[in-house]
Amino acid sequence: MPTDLSPAARIRGHLARVTALRAQADAAGDATTVQHLKRRQAERFRVTYADLLRAPRTAPAVRFFLEELYGARDFADRDAQFGRIAGAIETMFPAAVSQLAVDLAELHALTETLDASLARAWLAVEPSSGEGERYVRAWRRLCAEDDRRRQLAVVQALGRELERLTRSKSLRLALRMMRQPARAAGLDALQQFLEVGFDAFAALGDAGPFLRAIQERESQWLAWLDRAPEADVAERLDRAWHEALHAPR
Repeated sequence: MPTDLSPAARIRGHLARVTALRAQADAAGDATTVQHLKRRQAERFRVTYADLLRAPRTAPAVRFFLEELYGARDFADRDAQFGRIAGAIETMFPAAVSQLAVDLAELHALTETLDASLARAWLAVEPSSGEGERYVRAWRRLCAEDDRRRQLAVVQALGRELERLTRSKSLRLALRMMRQPARAAGLDALQQFLEVGFDAFAALGDAGPFLRAIQERESQWLAWLDRAPEADVAERLDRAWHEALHAPR
């Protein structure tokens, strides 16, 4: 996406990409596979950050990433709301939220692109393989290391921006005052996303250790998925998914 475009144009461009990917997946019959892989990735994430989910200070931020950024739920309503207000986001919400919305839209589009491509690669792998093995083979068939690292970089940027914005008590108050106008305008899903993110990072205080944990752990997973022996990575994935299945929610 060209960086000289307005925030509204960039948001609309990213969301148009997401809409097109959903339509393509539906037309090709890949949508169920995409959702299955999203759930598997969310389960791995939950196990990777189980310690942070148990800590009261970091649990809201982990849930924000897990449910609002990497989750397997349907974001169509929130996407539609973003699209409707892209041109007026500077007036509907505090000005400092604009770049945050652009970062979210970019992360959303990049994640959807990678998940759709991974689903196609998954379907091309022999289904008799175990799930962990099949996932690793699909990942390596896709060969998207640079895009995955870009995804992680955008997550870091979004986290740092949330930390910076939550230091402003006036901004948080202004966001809360937007509840009724946002609901009346049909923007309740977008409002909820922003409030959940602000509250989670306000609870963190210094977000540095949390963001470093994400950077280090996800970088380690990327290294394993890209280069470690296939059987070892497959075993790690299968073990994580097993733990997620039996972990308390």
